[in-house]
Amino acid sequence: MKVAAIGDNCIDVYERLGQKYPTGNVVDTGVNIQKLGIPVSMISTTGSDENGAWMIRTLKEEGLDTSHLKVAQGKTAVTYMDMDGKDRVHGDYVEGVLEHIVFDDEDIRFAAEHDLVHTALWGKAENALEKIKACNPNCRISFDYADRLDHPLVEQTLAYVDYGFFSYHGDNDEKIQAFLKDKTDRGMKLAVATFGEKGSLAYDGKCFTIGGIYPACVVNTVGAGDSFIAGFLYELLNGSPVAKCLDTGAKVSARVVAVFDPWET
Repeated sequence: MKVAAIGDNCIDVYERLGQKYPTGNVVDTGVNIQKLGIPVSMISTTGSDENGAWMIRTLKEEGLDTSHLKVAQGKTAVTYMDMDGKDRVHGDYVEGVLEHIVFDDEDIRFAAEHDLVHTALWGKAENALEKIKACNPNCRISFDYADRLDHPLVEQTLAYVDYGFFSYHGDNDEKIQAFLKDKTDRGMKLAVATFGEKGSLAYDGKCFTIGGIYPACVVNTVGAGDSFIAGFLYELLNGSPVAKCLDTGAKVSARVVAVFDPWET
């Protein structure tokens, strides 16, 4: 089994705290999957500055395949962050070289060689998904839509996404159940919603499965969703039932929010 993470990479900078680290939605999910024992390749573009060199060095140290992590002339993307208690607050975003990121034919071919390709809402890889499926119909695709349930990309990518992940600011109610059911009725194999400290819910086209939580001493909520997805996908790729996928997702997420970084150090 092997996974490709295709999309964004950036540096989160906490100026007030004097801290920063390499991250990005697909980076965080990819690193956490790698730490669980499944090889991960990173497909993205970083900058030619020191932050870009740091990104490449860090991902190599974590064991990821960086052969398709390109370097473009310019600055690595940066997100300026702050904290509100234990919750992260997103500030200004400087897109840098990601403004012109392109996934070429070689990236598509390489991605399609993997058992699963994971991307996310801000990864700019949505136009690559149809090509990946055309290259290898058996390659499974997962997509993190964050809390943008009504974003146009949900509809745009629905035909190509096997596993969709959504963050829902509410409870396990009829609205989210109908939403998940609609997505599997129209193409997804699995649709998953997370409710933060209220657990999670998955629908596989036949039945709902409820997931619980693990108590955590929260230090920073950044990476909670990405790490949940990593745990879920790890179990899924190993043939585990949906209940175990949800459970491991919650377990990995609880470990990650107990450290400041978006993956366990």
